[in-house]
Amino acid sequence: MQNVSCPSCGAPIAFRSHASVMAVCEFCRATVLKEADAVRDLGKMSEVLEDYSRIQVGTAGVHGGRSFTVVGRIQLRFEAGMWNEWYLLFDDGADGWLGDASGQYTLTTKREAAASLPAFDDIKVTRQYDIGFGPYVASDKRAAKCTGGQGELPFRVGPGWEARVADFRRGPSFATLDYSDGAPPLLYAGAAVTLEGMKCQLLRDDEQIKLSAGKYRGRVDVLQCPSCGSSIRYVPGLAASCVCPGCATPLDASSPEVEVLLKGEQGERVSYTLALGATAKIGGLDYRVLGAMRREDNEGEAWNEYLLYSTQGPFIWLVETSEGWSRSQVLDDWPTPPLPAMHTVQVDKVPYERTWVYQARVAHVAGAFNWRVKAGDMVHVAEYEHGQNGLAAEHTDEELSWSRSSPVADDQVRAWFQLARPAADKAAAKRELGQSDIAWRALLWILGLNFIPLLFNFFGTVFWMVLGVLALFLPAALFRPKE
Repeated sequence: MQNVSCPSCGAPIAFRSHASVMAVCEFCRATVLKEADAVRDLGKMSEVLEDYSRIQVGTAGVHGGRSFTVVGRIQLRFEAGMWNEWYLLFDDGADGWLGDASGQYTLTTKREAAASLPAFDDIKVTRQYDIGFGPYVASDKRAAKCTGGQGELPFRVGPGWEARVADFRRGPSFATLDYSDGAPPLLYAGAAVTLEGMKCQLLRDDEQIKLSAGKYRGRVDVLQCPSCGSSIRYVPGLAASCVCPGCATPLDASSPEVEVLLKGEQGERVSYTLALGATAKIGGLDYRVLGAMRREDNEGEAWNEYLLYSTQGPFIWLVETSEGWSRSQVLDDWPTPPLPAMHTVQVDKVPYERTWVYQARVAHVAGAFNWRVKAGDMVHVAEYEHGQNGLAAEHTDEELSWSRSSPVADDQVRAWFQLARPAADKAAAKRELGQSDIAWRALLWILGLNFIPLLFNFFGTVFWMVLGVLALFLPAALFRPKE
């Protein structure tokens, strides 16, 4: 560990990794460059947006039998959203990166790059490439700008620094080609991970997240739409985009000041079954409805999708169609092969057959999302089925994702959100109850009429009644088949 004083304010700065070349002073935000025999002030680094992430500088864990500590991070922003890259220092002196995007995590370390790798502009999402250790499918390709930094970092970054990266997946394996410094790219490889699987400690708890999330634009969870004044509930630091439910104006919620992106189109109000901000307890965790959108396919068939968020669990999508409800979650362990053009893919050695291929269009959107979404957005979809369970591959020119879904009973959804039964269901139940009541009354009348002769002439009719009972039950008793 190397201890230095900040050239700007004099505060102590500790470089824990020999690979670190710069650090951000936590007191004055000065960017401190470590040179051979001195440190130099490069000016102020933009402050990171404290988001919903449970990770912080100082978080520790174990991966592959090696302990690590988070010593820094950079925050990267692209056209449709943002993500964190946390810089890790392992106990053996090696370093790595923990990618943190929309509640999904990948841990990678630097590897030796192959001699021949595709050029950045030649990479096409959904295609397979051999990046040095077998075929991987291109899952993400984008250019992003660094909007903030924290702690110590292994390279020099500053305002306007741009990362040009392409991500690749195969099963749970993950790799990144980093073209930020041109060709040839740097190769980082690893796998999808979870914080629980890495036994992470010193994570931020719910109260810390609530107090710090969105701190550089004020700790609020209700904002006023700058266009129409309607109130919009969202999670500070989580929502990169909000869409006003009143006037459909898209808002940038990841900037220091919430900005109007463009004037929303005035359209008819859409009624959703689940209200924005509604809460539910699912799997023992508290979830909240952040956003809702209505999508439609090429033939005009529409359905609703709800984004649910929990501080302690993964994002969940609830999908409402004319056939009922389903619960969907983005996969970390991708199908084999992970190509939406295939007719059959496997997950956990279970085959799924492709059933539908179509384009889905966002017809209406309201609430908050962890990426920028607006009416008119299009995505290519390939659906697969195995029994009642399904897979869906969705892709654009920049991104491919896989999700798995399973059906959920309507009563279960209503129990989660404590919803009353619709008026139509109540009326149907009342009709059923009325019909059942009529049937019972008719049966009682029939029995009553049959007992009238018994009341007036008991000894004359009881013989015939007993004889009738014997005629009904005696044959069955006498001719019962032997076991």
